[in-house]
Amino acid sequence: MNDSDQIIIIGAGLCGTLLALRLAQKGYNITVFERRPDMRKSKISAGRSINLALSDRGLKALDLVGLKEKAENLVIPMTGRMIHPMEGNSSKVNYSGRKGEWINSISRGGLNMLLLDEAEKTGLIDIQFNAECIEMDLESGVVMLEDKLTGESIEVHGSVIFGTDGAASSARKAIMDQSPKYRFDFSQKYLDTGYKELEIPAWPDGSARLDQNALHIWPRPGFMMIALPNMDGSFTVTLFLPFEGENSFETLRSDEDISTFFKKYFYSAYQQMPDLLEDFRCNPSSALGTIKCFPWQINGKYLLMGDAAHAVVPFYGQGMNASFEDVFVLDELIEKHDGDWSKILIEYQEIRKIDTDAIADLAQDNFYEMRDGTADPVFMLKRRIELHLEQINPQYYSKYSMVTFRADLPYHYAMVKGRKQDDILMNYAREAGIWENVDMEIIRTRLNSISES
Repeated sequence: MNDSDQIIIIGAGLCGTLLALRLAQKGYNITVFERRPDMRKSKISAGRSINLALSDRGLKALDLVGLKEKAENLVIPMTGRMIHPMEGNSSKVNYSGRKGEWINSISRGGLNMLLLDEAEKTGLIDIQFNAECIEMDLESGVVMLEDKLTGESIEVHGSVIFGTDGAASSARKAIMDQSPKYRFDFSQKYLDTGYKELEIPAWPDGSARLDQNALHIWPRPGFMMIALPNMDGSFTVTLFLPFEGENSFETLRSDEDISTFFKKYFYSAYQQMPDLLEDFRCNPSSALGTIKCFPWQINGKYLLMGDAAHAVVPFYGQGMNASFEDVFVLDELIEKHDGDWSKILIEYQEIRKIDTDAIADLAQDNFYEMRDGTADPVFMLKRRIELHLEQINPQYYSKYSMVTFRADLPYHYAMVKGRKQDDILMNYAREAGIWENVDMEIIRTRLNSISES
């Protein structure tokens, strides 16, 4: 093998390992460099993250590499949202009005380890851990890395280089360091809300304390908490809270502050969190942000993918799914252009950028829907109408369903059509007020105006 045959991937996270696996299946030789230790041999986590929600776009990409069934053995189906109000009983709202449509809770680490194992089985992928990208020559294809254990420099050359090393991408920084030359645009927008991971453990016999087939949401004014199930009966709990203000991380300083806050706003969860104080003290409060940048490709031989190109906030559950879909789209273009990388990478960024911008915007919108909408009677009536429409007309898809269950539809299409539907249904829900006043014929007529326009 000579240098012209070598593909380099920076980052062995979910996107990078899936990409490596697919390229190896096509016969390419790949070297993957990862700045962290091998998670299969160390006690490190897969990075601070809420549990991942695996849905149709991600499953489609996993099916492409033959891993759909193995991944499904690692998931817990979540058929709906369990809403826990401040007062009154909890209620479960399905994600879809059609049978067989749900999202899946999966461990980031468990899925990443599965992909690493399968990548190594190909015999065409060399994964080198503890190797951090320091700089690149984007003209020559030379990559400089540092061995994090020895401090030694590593110099490699590749015909094609992929940067898949996450939101804090060193590969992206290599472009930014040369941004005037490549007219590289970059934006990073933070929410004023951060997050902290907590836990609801399983009962001593291993059974779950909450409905295990639901994503649990505690919506509150200006903040919220969610919980996703794990295979061992526990739940990964994530508190989303402003950094400053009346109810914020800055006001929760003492054990008494923390306990008082949880008893007041999340009492039903507080009763199931015996390690709350320790978890709260030990786990960091982390920021949530959206990254957009362009161009992703340089000279037809360098490409950013996944979170390195388009990091999103987690509220649509599409960060991983979008990154996996990146690989699926790239694979189609490899076939279309018969391995001509200059054509592949240029067309990839042209068709993919609009979709990843769309899911970034939708994810921010969904933060307010989860936090505020799930406690709003008008929104809940609108959601009930949507579910009923999907039950009586399987061809109807809400915005959420188009994003989550229609892997054949581009994100930007789902956003544009979904927002039009949302406007119509929210306005009608305000008019109707209660379910007993809902007239489906009026709704159909108004929705048909979208198709006719």
